[in-house]
Amino acid sequence: MAAPDETFHSNPLTQDYEFPPFDVVEAEHVRPGIRALLKKLESDLEELERTVEPSWPKLVEPLEKIVDQLNIVWGVINHLKSVKDTPDLRDAIEEVQPEKVKFQLKLGQSKPIYNAFKAIQESSQWQSLSNAQKRIVESQIKEAVLNGVALEDDKRVEFNKIEQELERLSQKFGENVLDATKKFEKLITDKKEIEGLPATALSLAAQTAISKGHKEATAENGPWIITLDAPSFMSVMQHAHNRALREEVYRAYVTRASSGDLDNTPIIDQILKLRQEKAKLLNYSNYAEVSMATKMATVQKAEELLEKLRTASWDAAVQDMEDLKIFAKNQDAIEANDLSHWDINFWAERLRESRYEINEEELRPYFSLPKVMDGLFNLAKILFGIHIEPADGLAPVWNNDVRFYGVKDSSGSPIAYFYFDPYSRPSEKKGGAWMDEVVGRSRVLSRNGTTPRLPIAHMVCNQTPPVGDKPSLMTFREVETVFHEFGHALQHMLTKQDEGLVAGIRGIEWDAVELPSQFMENWCYHRETLMGIAKHYVTGETLPEDVYLKLLAARTFRAGSLSLRQWAEVLSADAFSAFEDAGLDDSKAVKETGHKFRETILALGGGKAPLEVFVEFRGREPSPEALLRHNEATTKSKLASLNEKLDTLERRLRPSKSKWVLQLLTLLFLVLDIEVFTLYKPLLEVGIYCKKTKHKMLTSIHVKLLDDNPFDHRAHKASNFVSS
Repeated sequence: MAAPDETFHSNPLTQDYEFPPFDVVEAEHVRPGIRALLKKLESDLEELERTVEPSWPKLVEPLEKIVDQLNIVWGVINHLKSVKDTPDLRDAIEEVQPEKVKFQLKLGQSKPIYNAFKAIQESSQWQSLSNAQKRIVESQIKEAVLNGVALEDDKRVEFNKIEQELERLSQKFGENVLDATKKFEKLITDKKEIEGLPATALSLAAQTAISKGHKEATAENGPWIITLDAPSFMSVMQHAHNRALREEVYRAYVTRASSGDLDNTPIIDQILKLRQEKAKLLNYSNYAEVSMATKMATVQKAEELLEKLRTASWDAAVQDMEDLKIFAKNQDAIEANDLSHWDINFWAERLRESRYEINEEELRPYFSLPKVMDGLFNLAKILFGIHIEPADGLAPVWNNDVRFYGVKDSSGSPIAYFYFDPYSRPSEKKGGAWMDEVVGRSRVLSRNGTTPRLPIAHMVCNQTPPVGDKPSLMTFREVETVFHEFGHALQHMLTKQDEGLVAGIRGIEWDAVELPSQFMENWCYHRETLMGIAKHYVTGETLPEDVYLKLLAARTFRAGSLSLRQWAEVLSADAFSAFEDAGLDDSKAVKETGHKFRETILALGGGKAPLEVFVEFRGREPSPEALLRHNEATTKSKLASLNEKLDTLERRLRPSKSKWVLQLLTLLFLVLDIEVFTLYKPLLEVGIYCKKTKHKMLTSIHVKLLDDNPFDHRAHKASNFVSS
């Protein structure tokens, strides 16, 4: 058996490295590596408690070193579990996890450390500390209380048992969801069963079938395998004509991990029970109060916001559903009067295609991953003065599809690095998209003793992989997701905060952390940015202008039915409006505003309260006016698209006004949107009745147009044209 020191220095997990050895870490390294690390950290903690003083060098700096070592090593194995899961890795993590939690509790409940932070807060040196240092002290005191530092004897023992069990249950919950997702496979041999699925989905389903042993599978002739992985699942929900297939796949998806050996029901019940017990031990009324203790908002404020959202969106959501029912009924759908959950996405996609003449699948060729990333990096260069370059081979990776990039400042000096893992791998990778840190920027943990350690991030997505010789062709939503996660990564990588405990995304309240990510999403709708990335992967043709207008118009489609992330959405819209105010066509102004955004929102990290950071960037507190203005701009873009249709219709209708019933039907359908068309369809189908009620009907149309389009002169033009 190897000696502890030998184990520590020979195990890839615990060696000194700039970039984690993701390519060589195996399950066999977890038990000895974590145990050797914990043994060292136990010794470091004992030394800190013995020598601690209420000063930065004697308290915060040694504490940061302890916290950082554990975060990095555990972060490596936890990340591998998310992207390269195996039964052996799970078993190893499950075995050492209680030992890791035990150490974290001992650290979090250390009274010598807690008392030293309290002493700093109450000392004369408090006013001389920087904002970042004050935030660290306040955060450490708050976290110690939430970790049970004030509990004694039996209550502390009970609290620690609860924490151990919650950690175990959380891991098990995620494992069950992943296993249930992997377990479902629907083999289809009859092409009629998958009618409506786009070519991309068929190719992916055939590729999945090949990987499962059906070597003869082709996109054209099958067989095909449908899974619950996002690209496969969403294609079925949005495009499969086969309602029975939609229902089967939907039910399988929403009932994952709800029965048998993978049943999460008792786990959920136990988590809720333990969270309530934990809250009571900490003298909170419920766990919601515990959760909100580290956020900007309070439980009351959160409930008020939820109620405002519910009130504001309820009527619109009800109308969204009515629109779907009416549309489905006019397509003679038997389910029109009783739409189920597995019908909503299908008919919503059909309505969106009809209303805005956009088929997301037909847009995929314009959004190849290489072009999207090139455009994203060019935008970052324009806004923030940084250069992003491929650095594949510099750092080990966990999968051949993973890319590695270096980030340099305008002088060419490295300032950060990041990994990008773009594709879905349902057999080993959990679903969703996320960004997290690998290591953070830190003065104390400088590798050369002079400059801070550089931050490293990873971005993980689950988008459609390349099929055959085609690159990954993305949906527009996948494009938005990449921009979103890159916004998170920028805040981690472009931080200039040298205090490691609040650098980058560390120390930022959870309900403010979405600002930079949602801010970056706005650029997906910026004309020059979008046209820069939307190039056909074969011909190089740029996305047509009319399609761009339709994308813009469809931005808030069914917004009443969708969840709005209003903490941060107000902030992100207002931040983006700073660029609009400066002039999006003024390159110098955009660069200047981008520099200011970088030096505040992206640079200050958790070292300053989020609201203060925003005020420093914007010069005032956030306002919802920008968000409202963006919604109005979307409405205007819808009118621009409708006006284009109107010009075409005017030319088409002039030669044959005698066929006015059919012409009016067409006009209503295209100009007034589908819901108005369906309202008058019964009248239009009976010509003689339509003539008798013509005056009343056209008056109603006139009012409808003016109500919907009060700021557009073409509304008058449309109503006058119909009346003629």
